Amino acid sequence: MKYLILIFALLASPALAVQPDEVLSDPVLESRARALSQELRCVVCQGENIDESNAGIARDLRLLVRERLVEGESDQEILDFVVGRYGEYVLMRPTWTGSNIILYIAGPVLLFLALITGFIYLRGRATAQNVAGAALSKDEEARLAEILKE
Repeated sequence: MKYLILIFALLASPALAVQPDEVLSDPVLESRARALSQELRCVVCQGENIDESNAGIARDLRLLVRERLVEGESDQEILDFVVGRYGEYVLMRPTWTGSNIILYIAGPVLLFLALITGFIYLRGRATAQNVAGAALSKDEEARLAEILKE
């Protein structure tokens, strides 16, 4: 029973592309490397972090992160180096600076504008139906009868 649970746990856990030869012997540095790997996007796969990607560039980035950790660099220094080399696109969570602010805010603003536009349209449509359904005045009925006779 114990082995069955272990097999299910292994099958349910996400598959990581980290190779055994990449793992650092120091568990503290390895946990920092894993945390940094979760923050960096694979430039080939685009939807995966470098810890999950099997692409060659992801392996190179994992090795680069581990080398720099062994050299004693801080997490921010490593992230700054990778961003400087590959651009801010490599971050899984881009910063709230520069043109990224526009990208973060554009979605909710456009949704809000669409809701307001839809509300105005539906309200105007309901008003137009009420006007169209109103009874004709005596003059309008007389004019309509005159037009229909012709």
